[in-house]
Amino acid sequence: MIRKTRAFKLAILALFIAFILIQNFVPLFGYIPIGPLSLTTIHITVIIAAIVLGPLPGGILGGVWGLLSLIRAFTAPTSPVEPLIFTNPLIAILPRILIAIVAAYLFIFLTKIRVKKAFAMMLAGLAGALTNTVLVLGMIYLFYRTPEVASAYGVANPSLIGGLLLTVIGTNGIPEAILAAIVTPVIALPLYQYVHKAD
Repeated sequence: MIRKTRAFKLAILALFIAFILIQNFVPLFGYIPIGPLSLTTIHITVIIAAIVLGPLPGGILGGVWGLLSLIRAFTAPTSPVEPLIFTNPLIAILPRILIAIVAAYLFIFLTKIRVKKAFAMMLAGLAGALTNTVLVLGMIYLFYRTPEVASAYGVANPSLIGGLLLTVIGTNGIPEAILAAIVTPVIALPLYQYVHKAD
């Protein structure tokens, strides 16, 4: 049962953290700049970790990503919007933790009602990605309808930010969610079976 030991799972979590670090600091690996925005792939790593290891390790990994996002916003932003928004810990960290919580508990629930694991992982990936998009963009709408943010997004008036954010959901949020739904079961299913298999 060595694969189920706490030390083994901590080692797997450490590997996920190392991968998150690589995604954050290797150009075009975790963030793909598209105009004033960045298409993100790091959420998939958090979702996979949450499914394979559970909500707490997944939440820790999400918190690491959020903390790195906060640091990047101050030191090496990948878009003009980041230094204006992601210097706020509420936006930088909280949604990234909740990605893992939503994905892990949805996966647990779906498997308990006997949904096939691959399909449950697909839905968990979709839900986790949408959690990040909705929370981040929702908080931007609530707290950052300012001339500076409007200018960074390339719009003339802060009143136009709401419409712009809806566009972002279509151009960034939906593709990120679809990507997560496709990639999550491909990677998470064999890893889940390996981690949870008894020797």
